[in-house]
Amino acid sequence: MITEIRRGGSAAAGAGERMQASGILDEGVRRRPTGPVLFCGETRLSYPEARRRIHRLAAAFSRLGVEPGERVAILHRNCHRFFESYFAALHCGAVLVPLNPKLAGAEMKTVLEDAEASLVISERSMFLGLAPLFKRLPGLRGILWTGPIPPFDNPLFRSYEGEIDESPDADMAPENPPDDAIAQIYFTSGSTGIPKGVMLTRGNLMAHVERVLPDLAIDSRTTWGHIAPMFHLADAWAVWAVTAAGGTHSFLPEFSAAGALALLESGNAGMTNLVPTMIHRMLREEGVESRDFSQLKLLLSGGAPMPAETVLRIMSAFRCEYVQTYGLTETGPFLTLSRPDTAMKHWPIAEQIRIRCTTGRPMRGVEVRVVGEDGEEVPKDSKSVGEIQARGPTVSPGYWKRPEETAAAFQDGWLKTGDLAVVGREGYLSIVDRKKDLINTGGEKVYSLEVENALAAHAEVVEAAVVALADPDLGEAVAAAVVLKEPHRATPEELIAHCARHLSYFKVPRTIRIVTDLPRTGSGKVLKRVLRERLASPAREPT
Repeated sequence: MITEIRRGGSAAAGAGERMQASGILDEGVRRRPTGPVLFCGETRLSYPEARRRIHRLAAAFSRLGVEPGERVAILHRNCHRFFESYFAALHCGAVLVPLNPKLAGAEMKTVLEDAEASLVISERSMFLGLAPLFKRLPGLRGILWTGPIPPFDNPLFRSYEGEIDESPDADMAPENPPDDAIAQIYFTSGSTGIPKGVMLTRGNLMAHVERVLPDLAIDSRTTWGHIAPMFHLADAWAVWAVTAAGGTHSFLPEFSAAGALALLESGNAGMTNLVPTMIHRMLREEGVESRDFSQLKLLLSGGAPMPAETVLRIMSAFRCEYVQTYGLTETGPFLTLSRPDTAMKHWPIAEQIRIRCTTGRPMRGVEVRVVGEDGEEVPKDSKSVGEIQARGPTVSPGYWKRPEETAAAFQDGWLKTGDLAVVGREGYLSIVDRKKDLINTGGEKVYSLEVENALAAHAEVVEAAVVALADPDLGEAVAAAVVLKEPHRATPEELIAHCARHLSYFKVPRTIRIVTDLPRTGSGKVLKRVLRERLASPAREPT
């Protein structure tokens, strides 16, 4: 197990000092100099082979005029080329901007114009409908196409593999900007619908690597499955953390329950991080409990809490350790982990599951506090609610070209997350709601998560999401959308009666709609803004 990463040479200021971000790949080569470590379809690459391609790609970036600090955008499914692009940008000092392929054309245009991308890397399946957009982007010097060159009369198009082949087969000296130089920008729309770029520095990146390796026991034996989308930090952090440890990477191009289960069963994914909706879909696959997941050691999940019943099912089906994570893109990403400490492993199973269902305790080297309305930290009583705030070396410096929003979110050195939580006696946090999702119905406060948990306890409910709808008498009324197991017999009336048996009367949903799926962001979080609009329109049932 690695507790810190320190190297001399070109990647650091001197022997024994902290390694710079551009030295992560060399560290992977040092720890695993032979054997395949990247598995992507039929492609197998060792770290030395990957480094050779990455140096050539970085040289191509420079040859195409990309200067340190300029933005390189990537629109691609999970694969070794995404991995290479992350490291090539780091190597030449460029800023990588991963793009969410689910963005509509207008949103994509907004993001690319805001980022002022000099170069775009893309593949056919994600790009064809957006081709006219790229012709209108000022400052764009090239589009690296990872398949055959498309049949467009556009001098910007270049072959990704062709540019690598044209570059010299020699090590390229890395650019080593200071730790506060921007390394990546992740555009998030979340609940607002307006994309904003979260900046992460090279120092943020390294600080997260240094903390996550010991906290998750990642080392050269680790095999990581890139199943969640690599354009999101939920998976991207593992690109450099697992590489720094000399571990192995396997790539699932795009999520399907069958594909994810096959990868976990293959032995090439002993760890992975999934969003809850992925896990729910995998658990619904027939015969999941009878499959061989003996090589799977750790399953991480974040983005939404998991009820105890689901956690028990996960650990039973996959026969591995389950850890709930919490963090934001702004925190690089992880702040807390719900891993029981050594003493807790002797507790009754029910108590251990209670800990695994929490939001977790802070990772080492990161400060996290829960602050009440009086500005003071709340007591560890599992009842007093406050906002989670964080500071530390993994926390973003702010939003790209958004000084007002940065000033509002980052105050006195603390990031105000907008998440409401309580703190238990052991110091583990438990989120109760998003601050903006708190429902005020007839003067009573209702936390949507409490209602969602009550609905999830029903035997036929797979997922539930609760929002506030405008109400002429109460101001706001509690409304819910639920996804049920198939086949199902439960009705909205039965689900309302179920809630009435478990909740105070004012927390019981006035409206419940049965749906086949919930609207989500690219990272799998429920888009409550969209859900609220759908539930407010009874004429059209969401699908």
